[in-house]
Amino acid sequence: MNLGIGTWPARRVMVRPDATALVFEGQSVTYREFELRVRKLANALRDSGVRHGDRVAYVGFNHPSLLETFFAAGLLGAAAVLINPRLRRAEVDYILRDSGATTVAFGQDQRENAVSLESELTDVRTWLSVDGGGSGQDFDDFLQSGGEDVIDEQLDLDELALIMYTSGTTGKPKGAMLSHNNLFYQYVNALIGQDLRQDEVHLAVAPLFHIAGLNMMALPTFMLGGTIIIQRQFRAPDVLREIQDSRVTSSFMVPAMLDSLSHAEGFDSADFSSVRAFMVGGSPLPERMLRTWAELDVAVMQGFGMTETAPGVRMLEPRDGVSKLGSAGRQHFFTESKLVDPLGETVAVGQPGEVIVRGPNVMSGYWNKPEETTKALEGGWYHSGDIAVEDEDGYLFIKDRIKDMYISGGENVYPAEVENALLDVPGVQEAAVIGVPDEKWGESGRAFVVLFPDVPNLTGQDIRDQLKERLASYKLPATVDVVDELPRTTTGKIQKHVLRERT
Repeated sequence: MNLGIGTWPARRVMVRPDATALVFEGQSVTYREFELRVRKLANALRDSGVRHGDRVAYVGFNHPSLLETFFAAGLLGAAAVLINPRLRRAEVDYILRDSGATTVAFGQDQRENAVSLESELTDVRTWLSVDGGGSGQDFDDFLQSGGEDVIDEQLDLDELALIMYTSGTTGKPKGAMLSHNNLFYQYVNALIGQDLRQDEVHLAVAPLFHIAGLNMMALPTFMLGGTIIIQRQFRAPDVLREIQDSRVTSSFMVPAMLDSLSHAEGFDSADFSSVRAFMVGGSPLPERMLRTWAELDVAVMQGFGMTETAPGVRMLEPRDGVSKLGSAGRQHFFTESKLVDPLGETVAVGQPGEVIVRGPNVMSGYWNKPEETTKALEGGWYHSGDIAVEDEDGYLFIKDRIKDMYISGGENVYPAEVENALLDVPGVQEAAVIGVPDEKWGESGRAFVVLFPDVPNLTGQDIRDQLKERLASYKLPATVDVVDELPRTTTGKIQKHVLRERT
């Protein structure tokens, strides 16, 4: 089945046409049924004026219509723009204007924003309401209005397929431009590096509007003809129940999700025998989590990547999870990465350097941002801004973001290392560390921790005292603040810029 990831417009091949493609809230569709829906949606979009090179936006949580929109846009040679539904009105407004989207599908959480933006965004010709309500057309009614003609648009692999906006922790978000070729090689890399099969039952709980949730396991499973169970959002009790009831074989999660699952009611007696592997990415996985799942004999793969690389850069296979504990793994088959110093020279084994990446999965640049593109892709390599070291076996160990590292008394301190030590303190559930100005040392660490509910009397000083046995003095945070929660993005990443603003 050609759904926009190739150059065979007249060739509609389904690997397993009568197999279940998607399951959502008790309803399932086969690949044959899904292909027909995508084809009808593509025809409806074309009838409404969408043309080759246009942008079609989707603002909503996980839903089959997100995938239908993504594939239908690709069939027409248009680019899908997948937008985080938790964004505020002004943020959605910016992305829609910046991308130049002419069609917008929105979920129930964005109805109010869509109604208020409809009169202002005159370039948007069509508004589609996925869950009903609001002033837009009903998504399903619109889809059913489309004909069943085969779409025969000629596509080039290097044409734009997807614009996905980065989180924008500094300045305005940037739209990473990913081609059909970028996506294809990402899927091939994922299939080579993971044990995905045709009988896969993949649970999609990470946001599909983020690159890893979409591209690391969900769409590679789709390519094989496996089944994808879609949940709107992550809720630990629902995930635990679904894994057992549906005999789930795989799922992609961020560390915060996997940690939450391990503390959900019923976890101790849960049956994980169907799970071949979980994949985790988005931030380093604390060692305590690896130990928890290793004791259950559940394989955990760790991935390292970013939106700009679609996202795969490195992967740690389950067989290496213990021997290379804490590593982000080795290079993907079709993707090259290395570590360089500030002058661009390759660093020696065991020495820290910035991760730079090149390969057919790396973006062509940022939408409408030529200067940022030139800087990010200097010398033909994507400069990630992540600091890491590589061991003698070629395994990568992420230290931190360049901007998160701080220097205390002339020594480099990587917050991720301190955070890992904090998470090993009994009673600490979550941790984040930032560098703050210090008159004596230049900078020192300030830690923020969230405690488990059953340890309310643990103080910041208690935690700091325990760290003295685990960390060198220059790595020891000057203060440890106990807080109710840490600010996070929808993918579970801690928003350290918010913590800095509070200091």
